[in-house]
Amino acid sequence: MNITHLERFVAVAEALHFPRAAEALGIPLASLYTSIDKLEAEVGQALFTRDGAGTRLTKVGELFLEEAQERIAAAPAPAPKPVVAAGGKAKASKGKGRAPVVKGQPKPYKKRQGR
Repeated sequence: MNITHLERFVAVAEALHFPRAAEALGIPLASLYTSIDKLEAEVGQALFTRDGAGTRLTKVGELFLEEAQERIAAAPAPAPKPVVAAGGKAKASKGKGRAPVVKGQPKPYKKRQGR
């Protein structure tokens, strides 16, 4: 199981509200729904009941919440991103073509000169 899916599941289980959980995670709502659907397909059971009264955990979801929290706690910390040194090779601009002979005069055979 993907740790990201488990973290998203725990966020929704704690908030019991998909839009608030998506905002707290800083991800689009559609991504959150997709993650939960994939997790439910992997588990083989529905983890949430979604109806007019709101979002609730199912019995399977309550049991899975404890397991998900344990797996997240036991997971190794993500590897730090490598630090890239500042700077690099400078690139010269190539320009936009031949300059007109007299500044302010339109280029020959052009209908309109951009500014």
